[in-house]
Amino acid sequence: MKKGVMRPGHIQIRVLDMDEALKHYRDVMGLIEVDRQGDKAFLKAWTEVDKYSIILREADEAGMDFFSFKVVDEATLDSLRQDLINYGLQVTDKPAGDLPDCGRRVQFDLPTGHTIELFATKEQTGKWGVSNRNPEAWPLKLSGMRINRFDHCLLYGDDIDGVLDIFENVLGFKLAEEAVEPDGNKIALFLTCSMKEHDIAFIRQPMKDKFHHVSFILDSWDDVLKAADIISMTDTPIDIGPTRHGLTHGETIYFFDPSGNRNEVFCGGSYTYPDHPTITWDAEQLGKAVFYHARELNERFLTVVT
Repeated sequence: MKKGVMRPGHIQIRVLDMDEALKHYRDVMGLIEVDRQGDKAFLKAWTEVDKYSIILREADEAGMDFFSFKVVDEATLDSLRQDLINYGLQVTDKPAGDLPDCGRRVQFDLPTGHTIELFATKEQTGKWGVSNRNPEAWPLKLSGMRINRFDHCLLYGDDIDGVLDIFENVLGFKLAEEAVEPDGNKIALFLTCSMKEHDIAFIRQPMKDKFHHVSFILDSWDDVLKAADIISMTDTPIDIGPTRHGLTHGETIYFFDPSGNRNEVFCGGSYTYPDHPTITWDAEQLGKAVFYHARELNERFLTVVT
C-alpha cells in the first residue's frame, strides 16, 4: 500500500429541487449549510474540520457528479497525478477556486464511468460548534439526525476489476472485503485507505456511472433508531432497516432524499489493518452479507440507483 490518500473529501450530488434538498440534508439529517453559490449548496457534518464535504447541485437528473479524496499534501497530489497518467488514464486539472475555498483538484474517470478526484488543500473551519481548545463533547445546537461525518459511498458499474486495479496499484487502497461468485469473479468491492472497512465500495452491474448511496456515520445504535424515528416523523421514504450488515458489520438504515438519491446512516462497523486478510463473502450468501438479520436482499436495494 502506498501512502498519501487520507480519506473521503467531498461528494457532489445532483438534486432536482434545492429547497427540498436542503430541507432534507440540513433540517432532517442535521448537516450544516456553510455556503451557497449559484446552483450549488455546500454542507458539512459537525465533526469535520474542512469547510464542507457535501455539495448539492440543482440539476434535471439525480445522481452523483464526482467523489473526491483528500491527499496529505500538494507534493503527493503531483505524484499521484503522474501515476494516474503513467497508468494510462486521462486526467483533468481543476484550478484552485473552481470550488470555493478549495485548492486545485485532479479528476479522472474510472472504467465504470464514475468521476473520481483528488485534492490536497481546502479551508479548514474546524469542528462546528466546539473549540479546538478544551472542546465540549458535542454542540448543543445540533438538529435532526446529528450526523457526525460523511463516511463513504457505494457505486454501481460494470468493470469493477479495472476499478480494483486502479485503487490498489495506483491509489494505494486495500481491498478489505469482497463478494465473489463460485468461479472467483468479484461482484462487490469494499476498498479502504484507512482503518475503516470501506471508504468507497462498488457492486458489479451492467450499467455505467450509477450512484447507489452516500453514507454518514452516527455515534450509536440508539442514534440509528432515533434516525428511524425522524424518518417516520417526516414521512421520508425508507428503503430498509434499521438492521445490521454482515459485510463490515455496521448497524444501518437506508432511505431516500426528495430527488430519489439513496442515503444511509449507520454506526459501528469493523476495522482493518494492512496485515489483515481480505474478508470474502460467497455470492450465495450475499443476502446475509448485506442484510444480516433478514438474510435476503430487497428488490429496491438491487435496482434503484440514480
